[in-house]
Amino acid sequence: VAIGAGILDQLAAPSARRRRPVPPRSWLPGPRQVAGFARDRVGELTRAVGIGASVMRASRLELGAGSALAADSSGTRRLATAVLDHEDVQRIRRAEGGTANDVLLAVVAGGLRRWLLERESRIPGAEPRALVPVSRRRPGAPPGSGNKLSAYLLGLPVAEPDPLARLAAVRTAMDRNKAAGPGRGAGAVALLADQLPPLAHRFGAPLAGNAARILFDLLVTSVPLPRSQLSLGGCPLRAIHPMAPLARGQSLAIAMSTYGGRVHIGLVADGKAVPDLDRLAESFGQELADLLGASAAR
Repeated sequence: VAIGAGILDQLAAPSARRRRPVPPRSWLPGPRQVAGFARDRVGELTRAVGIGASVMRASRLELGAGSALAADSSGTRRLATAVLDHEDVQRIRRAEGGTANDVLLAVVAGGLRRWLLERESRIPGAEPRALVPVSRRRPGAPPGSGNKLSAYLLGLPVAEPDPLARLAAVRTAMDRNKAAGPGRGAGAVALLADQLPPLAHRFGAPLAGNAARILFDLLVTSVPLPRSQLSLGGCPLRAIHPMAPLARGQSLAIAMSTYGGRVHIGLVADGKAVPDLDRLAESFGQELADLLGASAAR
């Protein structure tokens, strides 16, 4: 996101500050550096073993996947978008508690329920499990380079018919995840590309590729954007829809960004497994309206 936003007018202005040249350093390591390298490599291997063990423990859990959400890749993609009113989300948050992200996750759960009932006339026996990435950056810390991510696993309560009860279930589960912290639980090891040190990538890549099918059924991520109005060449940016990648063996990924008083949702699906992606996108607006109405009535 930071790289893409760098072309926009507000962020593309060249910095007036220039970096001082760094004097050349010898490539020959000293004794302390050699000792430090060895210590780091041992630490990396220990982390890799720990991550692998966590995935194996998680794989013993009973993780269910709805038939519409798990499919071998057909090599095709289908895209859809939806737009929600951010003020409606905030009204629900103020009335029911929790966070705006809790409300959006409940909207996703309700939208999936509508969609599954329309296409399959039934709800899967096990809750679809969402991988919800979270940032491990401390508030106020400098951006730095790369992503610092962990993740929570969240069972989406699609079997619950009451929209307010769905929101309460999501809030309870997310509060439990937050109390445990982003470094704990099976969700913390799902983003193995970020967790594995370089030395372990060679051994961890196959494990990471298969972990998605084992650990979660779909990705639901919130992508932060600048709060200020952005423009390109003087033309205002009115909407931006994030698109998340599909994990191996999965057919749906959902990404959300709040910008300009709207929540912009981007959906990416396997073209063969989810030919009716537009209908799923429409269901989110209907679900938000029902949730807002139920909250106001109470």
